[in-house]
Amino acid sequence: MAESKQLQQIVERAVAQVFDRLLPKLQAELVERVLAELPAAPAASAGSGAGSPVRHDNLVQAVASIHAGTTQKEILRGLLEAGSVYGSRIALFVVKAGAATGWQSRGLGDDDAVKDFPLDVTTGPAAHAYQNRIVAPANIAEMDHRFVKQFGGPENEQIVVLPLVLKDKVAALLYADAGVDGVLDTPSLEVLVLATSAWLEVTSLRKQVQKDFGDAAPSMERPPVDRPPAPVQTVSSFADPFAAQAPKHAAPRAVPEPEPAAEVVEVAAHAASANAFASAPAAAADPFAGMSAEDADTHRKAQRFARLLVDEIKLYNQAKVAEGRRNLDLYDRLKEDIEKSRATFQKRYGNTAAASGDYFSKEVLRSLAEDDTAVMGASFRK
Repeated sequence: MAESKQLQQIVERAVAQVFDRLLPKLQAELVERVLAELPAAPAASAGSGAGSPVRHDNLVQAVASIHAGTTQKEILRGLLEAGSVYGSRIALFVVKAGAATGWQSRGLGDDDAVKDFPLDVTTGPAAHAYQNRIVAPANIAEMDHRFVKQFGGPENEQIVVLPLVLKDKVAALLYADAGVDGVLDTPSLEVLVLATSAWLEVTSLRKQVQKDFGDAAPSMERPPVDRPPAPVQTVSSFADPFAAQAPKHAAPRAVPEPEPAAEVVEVAAHAASANAFASAPAAAADPFAGMSAEDADTHRKAQRFARLLVDEIKLYNQAKVAEGRRNLDLYDRLKEDIEKSRATFQKRYGNTAAASGDYFSKEVLRSLAEDDTAVMGASFRK
């Protein structure tokens, strides 16, 4: 029994280490790809409120705030908070069994103003976004009349409905408009929805893999000779992050949706090498072994968040990074980006148990300067 428990812990650590190493690269690639879909930054977005500039300068930080979430509620709230910068009035509707139900909103009253509101997905821009899985800009007159009657419409009458797609299924719809002399930046909202969709899938898959390995570990014994070898571990179905959200109203039957495709997760090689850790003390593999579970979790999240922030700096300033390393003045070239990200990190973790870890400065030195303080220059402060 003790050996099985120890093996389970080894496998869990191995899986966690693999994901912790790969997630920052995945996040950086995701940001790069979705931002590449944006048009060249114009003075104002078509559909923006009068005189409202496009705020692409904060878009990377907005994506980072969504990626900081570790649960579905944190991620979706991150989408609404970030999205409220690019749409003055936004609302999220969860789609289940052909019905769209209000979840939360920003700018339409309190956060729960749309809670349980039944949105019609059979006509208008909601139907177009839902059935075709594409962004649907429209005039407020085309929107569900019950929604307009209860919440009103924007002064310029322009709205947009964006589908949040998970595994080829529309799991939610995001409504947005400019309100009164506000902003409606559709391209940026589309980036945030894409980032949210991808991050929900990544976090769901990660939890599923860890759960599967945790459940399998106690029975990882050598099979009898006449038993066929075990297949590579797979995730047979995608864990729906909206599974707990049941519609409280009936809706007309919508266009049928395909079931999520099975996805193979090739972690067998990492599991096979887990025995290499068996002889090492647990404390050597886990620097937070002596902490409470809550504090250790906070430290790990802080490390991941610092890594994400610095990876994004590195991704969008590759030329400056190369020049700064050559001329030993990296901090002066990236000062604005570094200090903005430092402030973001401090806001989230400056008053937590992880504050003593100084993870952001350590990650700046590790990733940007490759552990050479001299590269940062004389003006760098830790």
